[in-house]
Parts: sequence; structure tokens; C-alpha cells
Amino acid sequence: MARANDEVAALFQEYADLISITGGDAFRARVYEKAARAIGGHHADVSTLDLKGLQEIPGVGKSTAEKIVEYLGTGSVAAVEKLRAKIPAGVRRLTAIPSLGPKKALVLYQELGISSVDELADAIHEQKLRDLKGFGPRTEEKLLHGIDLLRSAGDRVLVDVAADLAESVVDALSEASGVLRCAYAGSLRRGRETIGDIDVLVAARTPGPVMKAFTELPYVTEVIAHGDKKTSVRTDRGLNVDLRVVPKDSWGAALLYFTGSKAHNIRIRERAVHQKLKLSEYGLFDTETGERIVSCTEEDVYARLGLPWIAPPLREDRGEIEAGLEGTLPELVTEADLRGDLHTHTDLTDGLASLEDMVAAAAGRGYAYYAITDHAPDLSMQRMTKERMLAQRAQVRELRPPRGMRLLHGVELNIGPEGGVDWPDDFLADFDVCVASIHSHFDQSRDALTRRLVRACENPCVNVIGHPTTRLIGRRSGIDADLDEVFAACARTGTALEINAHPDRLDLNDEHILRAKRHGVRFAVDSHAHAVPHLAHMRYGVATAQRGWLTKDDVINTWTLTRLRRFLRKGRA
Repeated sequence: MARANDEVAALFQEYADLISITGGDAFRARVYEKAARAIGGHHADVSTLDLKGLQEIPGVGKSTAEKIVEYLGTGSVAAVEKLRAKIPAGVRRLTAIPSLGPKKALVLYQELGISSVDELADAIHEQKLRDLKGFGPRTEEKLLHGIDLLRSAGDRVLVDVAADLAESVVDALSEASGVLRCAYAGSLRRGRETIGDIDVLVAARTPGPVMKAFTELPYVTEVIAHGDKKTSVRTDRGLNVDLRVVPKDSWGAALLYFTGSKAHNIRIRERAVHQKLKLSEYGLFDTETGERIVSCTEEDVYARLGLPWIAPPLREDRGEIEAGLEGTLPELVTEADLRGDLHTHTDLTDGLASLEDMVAAAAGRGYAYYAITDHAPDLSMQRMTKERMLAQRAQVRELRPPRGMRLLHGVELNIGPEGGVDWPDDFLADFDVCVASIHSHFDQSRDALTRRLVRACENPCVNVIGHPTTRLIGRRSGIDADLDEVFAACARTGTALEINAHPDRLDLNDEHILRAKRHGVRFAVDSHAHAVPHLAHMRYGVATAQRGWLTKDDVINTWTLTRLRRFLRKGRA
């Protein structure tokens, strides 16, 4: 389940929002925002720390630490409950709309009584906002776009939230009486970026004990349906979980069936029909005799249908059946293939952990190399200077990480409105790796955004375009650029595109990866870690790369350091 750190971080972010919405002290709101980030990114479980230990977390003072202790002991914080009582729950929901901050949400509530997303949409269509200070036609347009974005996410959650819950369920049920096998299936097994509900499959001798154990899990808040074959529950994480129990000898067919996708399953069943077979969750059957032919493993089912086993991330009916028949399915990149991470931050800029802590954690993951890429000066809030960056480089060069891991000193550059970056080529030439990303001016024209990215690719010092579309899942759409032109520029200039593994980005997404690969682009799967726990996000970046049909040869940070360095020289002498 979710770490206590994540629960406390979410509570303090809510507290900060409530302070802002109720017109409280802005400095106090920022204190709790920073505390939320620090706690969420802290490596140690806050539930194991005493008051003194909590105060050692950067940004956590005595008052904040006392609130953590209060929450861990009682499940609530009196100060937060007091503010919650002042504002309808829907008002804070308004702040989830991209471009609508707490102050404007408060104005909408005070002036128009708006306390829900639907009420806001109606008010915009009725042009009720135009008489409010700071709300014009352009604001209305942005808010409507933000509402559409929010609604498109629906009740879906980010993949890391779903994975955390699914793995807890699987771990718990694997210990239940009579359980022989247990795994999650569905869109989560296929590595989708957002998840609507979780499908868990169990092979058991009898369903009763496992169904009972399932309904008694501590995070189950409601039993929606209860049966011998399927039980559905609602959880306190905002996700429904469906449990299906099958006999042991039906495991393979059931796992294939409940993994999906629907489109993939239709194609598989069509092949079965052409061979006078019938496929269900219980097996592959002869339609004339009713005899079950195979069912124990997915490999058995695929093989009987004349196909090799198809990895779950590929099961979207995007050519995997044809590739299987032709023997051209890719050998997908895996997390074990990664030799390093090329985009990470420390507390020198907006990270939460020291250089030493980040390096030690990276070494613990068994990497052969690891890049530190703190922000350059164009993001003024980071207060970066040449002197500070050079001081960090000296520190990097002096460090001797364990297990012989090589440290790379890099930088994350800001791609300016015209496509320029923070520092001149003569200074950038001494970095081991340069990631360049767009951080502002998202609303430029399509032509301007395209030129901006192409110019960054053409910079001889830029090695990787970071989070290329800038999207934040459910919060910000990707920029409107001609991505095919950008992909062609990357292939032409030897610039890699990042697959940002942070669960709220996963940028590029799988469809963009498929297109970019056709242009001959190389990729870097990076954690974009700002804290030690973020290094583990690589699994989601790899799953996205797999959905984009990438092999390890497509991903530059699976290469040896020698081959990687050749690529990073980008044709320079």
C-alpha cells in the first residue's frame, strides 16, 4: 500500500491548498507545500521516526513534525479538519483544474457560489465569469480546456498508485489458504499509463477462503459483489479491485483472457474460430467435441494458435499478431538492461536529496554509470551560476561511488522561447551529458514550438530532449508541435528523446515512441528523480518503452559507457 510518507505528503499538500483557498498566509502555505515535497521524497518511512527524527527531514520544523505524529497516531490532524469544515469539498476539487489556482477558486466560491467542476462549466457557458476581475474570454477558454482534461482522466489513477495497491493485494492473497498462484492482470499488466480498476487473478483449490481473505483486506471499504468466481470491492485508494478465482489448470487461459486488451483478445479468438476452436478464460476448446486442448500456460495457448508468446505491453492490436506470425516480434528492453540514469537532480537545485545520497542510491541499483543533471540558470528560481555548477563538478569528480560506478556530470538546460539554451557552447562542451527541456511558454504557435525544439536538437551540445511534450497526465496537455518534424531532427542530429519515467509524465508516451522509432530516433529512459525513492520510477519508463516496441539497442542508457560516450559526443571532435 501507499507509504506513510505519501499519505502525509498528500495531507500537507491539501493543507497548503486549504490555507490558500481560505485566504491564509501565503508563506505558511508554501511552508507546507515544501514539507509535502520533502516528506514524499524522503527515503526513510516517517512512521518509523520520532519527533526528533522527523525534524531532521529538510523543511520539517517542530510544528510540522507534531502534525505528522498526530496524523500517524489518530488518522487526522485537527488543524486540517478545521479548514476542511470551512470550505465545501468541491472547491478544492476545482484547484485540480489546470490553470485554476487556489486564489481564483476562492473568488469563484465567494462571488458565484461555485463549488464543483460541473457548476464552473455551466457558469462559463453562461458567461457568468466575465464580470469577475482576472477572468476574461481567454481565461474561460483555458478553464474549459482544463475541465476537459480533468474529465478525460475520469476515475482513472496514475500507474504507480495502481501498482502499489495491486502488489499489496497480490502479496496478501498469495498467503491465503489454498492459493496456488496469484497475479494482477488487465491494463496494469499491459503497462498502461493510467488505470481505471485493478484485475487480480488467483488459481486456488477452493474459492471460499481466498474470497473471504480478499473482502477482509484492511483497505477494502465496500464489497460491491461477492461470488465464488468473482468478487469486486471498493478501496480507500479510490480504485475498485476485481478478484477472479479459477482452477489451477485454467491459469494460462485466464491470465491471457483477463490481461486483454479487448482488441487483442478479439484477434486471438478470431484465430481460434478459424481453426474450429473456442477460447475462453477456462481454456482453448475443440468446438465440435468440447474437449479442452490447452489452458495451463499462456505460452501453450499462443503456441496452439500458431503464435509465439506475446509480451503483455504489446497486446493492443497494433501489429503484434502479424509480427508474431512473421517472427519479427521485438525482444523488448527490460529494467535489467538499464546500465544507468541520465536525468536526475539533487538539492543543489530542486531536488530533495544530497549528491552523496543520490549517488549511493544509484549505486545500490547496480548502475554502471549515473548522471547528475541539475538545472541551469534560465530557471531563475534555482539560483544556478557557473560557479555553483563548477563547484558541483569538482565534488562529482572527487566522489568515489561504490561498485565502480562512473559518475557523469551533466545539466538540464532550459529551451528558451526561440530554441536557445542557458549557456554557450564553449561552457557546455565540458559537461558529460546535456539534457534540454521546455519549462515555459507552452502556448506558442505550432510552428514556433516546432522550430524551438528543432533548434535545440541542432545544438551540438544537446544530447537528450527531456520530457519532450511537457505533458503532466491529467493536469497539462502536451505542447502543440509537429512531432514528426522534431523526430526527424532528432534522427538527423543524433539527439536522443527522453522517455521520462516519472508516473505523472511518462513523456514520450507509447504512441509517440512508435512514431519516433520509425524515424530512426534513439531514446533515453530516465527517472527524472528529485529524491531517492524516485529512482525506482524507472520501471514505469521501461513499461512505456516496451509499449513502444523498443529493444535495448534503441535505448542509449542500456549501452556500455564507451558506446554511450561516442553517442554523447554528437559528432564533435
